Amino acid sequence: MLNGLWAGMMIVGILWAAAHGNMAQVTNGALDAAKEAVTLGITMLGVMSFWSGILEVGEKAGLITQLARRMKGILRFLFPRIPENHPALRHIATNMIANVLGLGWAATPAGLKAMEELKNLEEDRRAAGKSRIRRGAANNEMCTFLIVNISSLQLIPINMIAYRSQYGSVNPTAIVGPALAATAVSTLAGVVFCKVMDGKR
Repeated sequence: MLNGLWAGMMIVGILWAAAHGNMAQVTNGALDAAKEAVTLGITMLGVMSFWSGILEVGEKAGLITQLARRMKGILRFLFPRIPENHPALRHIATNMIANVLGLGWAATPAGLKAMEELKNLEEDRRAAGKSRIRRGAANNEMCTFLIVNISSLQLIPINMIAYRSQYGSVNPTAIVGPALAATAVSTLAGVVFCKVMDGKR
C-alpha cells in the first residue's frame, strides 16, 4: 500500500515537472537528495556506533544489570504475571534503558529477545494448561511491552539531536525538553491504557 502510494506520488511529480518544463530541477533535486541521504547515513552511523558502544561497555561493566535491579518495582508493576528472575525481565529492562537514553537502534536486539522469551513463557503456560491465549496470538505481557516500547520515554533523544545537528540547527539540544514532555505523556497514556485493558480481561 505505502509502496504504491510513494511510487504514485513520484510518478505524478515527474509527469507534472515534464509537462511544465521543470525536469532539470527534478534531476538536480534527486541528485542533491541522494547526496544528502548518504551524508546523513554516515553521520548517523557514527552516532549509532558510539552510543551502542557506550551501552555495550555499560553492560559489560555490570551497569545495565544494576539499573535493571533498580527497575524491579517498575517491571513488577508493568508485568505482574512474569515470574521473578525470568530472562524476559532482563531483556525488557535493557530495552527500556536503551530507549530512555534515546538509543532506539540498540534497544531493538533486546526487544526481540524479550519477545522471544515472552513467547517461550506463554508456551510453558500453555503446556501447563494455564493459558487461554490461542497459539500465534500476543499475550498481555507482549502487548504491554510493545506499547511501552513504542511510547518510549526518552531523557536524551540522541536521534533528533543528531538530525538537528546535521541540518545546521543553532541549538540541536533544544529538542530535549519538548521530547521529554511528549514521551512522558505518551508513556503515561500507554501504561494507563494497558492497565485498563488488562483489568477487562
